[in-house]
Amino acid sequence: MRDPRTLGELMRERGVSRRAFLQFAGAMCSAMALPAEAAGPMAEGLARARRQSVIWLSFQECTGCTESFTRSFSPSLEDLIFDFISLDYHHTLQSVSGEAAEAARRQAMKDNAGQYIVVVDGSVPTAAEGVYSVIAGQTNLAMLAETVEHAAAVVAVGTCAAFGGLPEAHPNPTGAVAIDALVKGKPLINIPGCPPMPQAMVGTLTHILSFGQLPELDALKRPRAFFGETIHDRCYRRPFYERGLFAHSFDDEGARQGWCLFELGCKGPVTYNACASQKWNGGVSFPIQSGHGCIGCSEPGFWDRGGLYQPLSAATLRPGQGRAAWLGGAAVAGATLGAGAAALARQRQNATETPAAGAATTD
Repeated sequence: MRDPRTLGELMRERGVSRRAFLQFAGAMCSAMALPAEAAGPMAEGLARARRQSVIWLSFQECTGCTESFTRSFSPSLEDLIFDFISLDYHHTLQSVSGEAAEAARRQAMKDNAGQYIVVVDGSVPTAAEGVYSVIAGQTNLAMLAETVEHAAAVVAVGTCAAFGGLPEAHPNPTGAVAIDALVKGKPLINIPGCPPMPQAMVGTLTHILSFGQLPELDALKRPRAFFGETIHDRCYRRPFYERGLFAHSFDDEGARQGWCLFELGCKGPVTYNACASQKWNGGVSFPIQSGHGCIGCSEPGFWDRGGLYQPLSAATLRPGQGRAAWLGGAAVAGATLGAGAAALARQRQNATETPAAGAATTD
């Protein structure tokens, strides 16, 4: 049965002070780009909430999403599981197996009908009626349909679940599809990444617990708090990009000076994620800081968008990418940004020299 105690009651039993609770809420608000004044309502919402039943399904995946989840540091995985959520089923982390594991999943579904959250990592094979991935005698197709039927919401973590990922890459022999291709009529959140950031997973669950609703999402159903800006927007190497200073190999002088990695295939200008601001491993670093360009792993079809070390070009940019496409297109020319600025200056000069429509002129 669902624990009737609130999170506030559980926190007090564990000796967690109100001050510590507010500090946690403040940290979450900061991570999710919420105003500081939201920390109070978030703490109050968490205190009133009950432990959230979570059923985690793993399908066509590499376990990297779970590995990332275990790296959660604020709160830690242990705090999250024992204090905030009830992780009732997880292929990798659960101690039981076989019939006992499936009985636990179905019991959690029954006890929390209409209230539990389903987290899914991995894509779902659909070819040959889904026989390419089977768990406890059930295809992923059947298990997903059964589990989400009475769920309150579905969270697709990792690019395989959100967009199909590597299993869906050409020629896609298993007919792999993303979760939103199969789940209809349910609130759904995509948290892509290969793997996804632990802050994004924990922050999203915290938002749902605190406010009883989904966070603001973008057109691809990603939380804007973590996917509202490109890697390029926050990258500390961007000043070199603006100046047209690019590394041309991983061991040249430009690379040693920390210049922009665009010409080494960095996909930062067209990749929306929080790596550059949140960073990884407790805020220590992120790929670009470690000397490797962004591979665009939180975007749809990143495996099929060209070589990881090929610079972005008009051929690799998708229509409708707006600002990101402009940034990528502009970067192809590198130092020609200066020429663009000069052209803009000429346009402004011409505008001041040309009389406005209807203005008086003299001979």
